[in-house]
Parts: sequence; structure tokens; C-alpha cells
Amino acid sequence: MSMRAAAYRSFGGPIEIETLPRPTCPADGVVLQVMATGVCRSDHHGWKGHDGDVVDYVKERGWPFVPGHEVSGVVVEAGINVDRFQKGDRVAVPFILSCGRCQMCSHHRRPTICERQEQPGFTLQGSYAEFLAIPRADRNLTLLPEKVSFVEAAALGCRFTTAYRAVVQQGGLHEERVAKQMSVAIFGCGGLGLSCIMIAAACGARQIIGVDVSEEALQKAREVGATHMINARKESVRRRAMEVTSGTGADLTIDAAGFKATCEDAIHCARRGGRMVQVGLPIGGKSPIVPMGMVAGKELEIVSSHGCAAEDMPAILSLVESGRLDPKRLVEREVTLEEGAKVLTDMDKGSPTGIVMITQFVEEPLSRY
Repeated sequence: MSMRAAAYRSFGGPIEIETLPRPTCPADGVVLQVMATGVCRSDHHGWKGHDGDVVDYVKERGWPFVPGHEVSGVVVEAGINVDRFQKGDRVAVPFILSCGRCQMCSHHRRPTICERQEQPGFTLQGSYAEFLAIPRADRNLTLLPEKVSFVEAAALGCRFTTAYRAVVQQGGLHEERVAKQMSVAIFGCGGLGLSCIMIAAACGARQIIGVDVSEEALQKAREVGATHMINARKESVRRRAMEVTSGTGADLTIDAAGFKATCEDAIHCARRGGRMVQVGLPIGGKSPIVPMGMVAGKELEIVSSHGCAAEDMPAILSLVESGRLDPKRLVEREVTLEEGAKVLTDMDKGSPTGIVMITQFVEEPLSRY
């Protein structure tokens, strides 16, 4: 059996719509019919050859490679060792598929840094395809509530779940009474940063500051919950952040972009005894200068954040089901597989403000980008 997929055969090379074999079902996993998959900057990093997992995959297994990791779908086949899912189930997929057996999972209870984690679109073939094989299904998949759409679930799969862990778990906004007293500054208002703003708003944060170089991104930040905006291209971020927070700095700062400037500004804009969370993935470019003397003197906490555990997906889905979180507000448009491939390659020129979601997989004719 075959399927249509967007695949590349060299880093930075053309992404072609190809006919590839439909994946085999893992004994502990499922095969999904992909119903929605997001186009994410992390997929662009993989396509450019900047992600070590993708590089290792093609070295060991060869080309082609199919990107995509933000995904939801319908189970069309379940493996012999799968107990919790069956054909026809609507499911959400986290991008970190933890093993449950390594020391990080079993002893430290930190599945987000599982030593044997698998990731669609990085260590596995991805979701820019009609069908996708997902191992470790019982441990990692979540049934979709009836009121949550495939598009909403796919939007949650990376950006919103990653934002949830950064803001709520690593950032400390896990109690509403605490959140209502906190000021939060988000550095970088792309897909991840806007998701952080929406999560902070859903938690009831007192003050939410969005920082970016794009007026369009800052306008979107205002629309989804930011109370203050700082244009880093037009004014001093550190000076303005201090003015907005009455001279103290923010209780929580989050670098959601991963650039040298955003990391450094997030550290400098945290209040004494405050916390800075690094969730944006730094790839390439110059390394940030971390003023460890100031960090020590102000007793700042610098915390990292990576993905989100599958066990936390139900809590995030409940925010959507209750209406407190509406991921559709970030969905810019729904596109075909062909159009999604072009959006990915066009990220050389810049990222869309919102989320582009591939929802049509069988449109003809075949295309090449």
C-alpha cells in the first residue's frame, strides 16, 4: 500500500510530493491517518540539516525524509501489543514519545528528557503524509474529547504543549492565586511565544509583556492576551521592561525565540529572585553572554524547558474543552500538502505570524517545491 507524502532527499533541497510506501504498524504502536499537521520552524531546522536527529536518521537509514511533528489523526491500525487504542479512535500525539523505562522516565519521572525518546519528524519519519506510524502508543497517545477538533489537537502537539510546560510547570504559574500576582515577559512572539502568552492569560497572569521586532507579531500578541508590548527594534527592551514593571523587572521571563539577544534580554529583565525560562531552541548563530555575577547577586533562577510529557496532555485538552484556551486563534490558515511544503521552504524568508495547518493530503496534481 502507498501514500502521498512531502519528502526531501537532501538538506535544503527541493521538497517533493512523492508516492511512498505506507508505514508498517509497530507492535507497540499504531498507524494514523493524518488529519492535521502543523508547519513548524523546527521542521525547517531539520530540512536545513541543523537538527542532529534528522542528520543521524538519514545517515543510518537513508533518504527520503518526511518532516512534520505537530499532528493529530485517526487510528487505522493498532499493533498486537496495544491495549488502550483501537481502529477509529481520534487521538492527539505529543512530539516526545518517551520510553517509560530509562532512568529519566522511571526513576526521575522526567519523560521530557527521556534517554530513548522518539520524535516524529526527527528520529522517525514525520507527519507531512497521509499516514504516520507512532510507536509506544499506550504510553503516549491521548484520546481526543469530542469537542476538540483535529486542527486544535495538532496545534497543541508542539507549540502549546511546549508553552504549557514552560509557563505552568517550569515557570511556576500552576496555581491561579500565584499567577494573579505575577508579571510575565515573553521574548519572541512567533508561534511558541504567542502560545506562551495565551497559556499565561489562561492561567490568569496579572501582567503579560510581549517583546518582538515585528509590529505584526506584537499586534497579534495584544490580540491573544498581552497587556504590554515592546518593539525591540524601536526602543530599549531592558529600559522599557523596567518602566512597565515599576522598576522591579518581571517575576517570570521566557525566551521563546532562542536568539542571543532574546536570551540576554530575558535574563536582564527578570526581577531580583525571579526566574528565566529558556524554551526557544538556540540553533546556530552567536552564543548568549550570561552575566553569572548578576545571576548570583540577584539570585536569579535560569531554568530550561523541553516539550511536554504525554501525561500532561489531558490537562491541556481540558483547557481547550472548557474554552479557557482557544488554539484556533493562532491558526492562520489551512492548506494542502503541496502548499504546506512551500510554506516550509519559504521560512528561509521568515516565519508566518500564526500557525499554518496542513489538512488536505490527497489533492492532485503532484507538485514540486
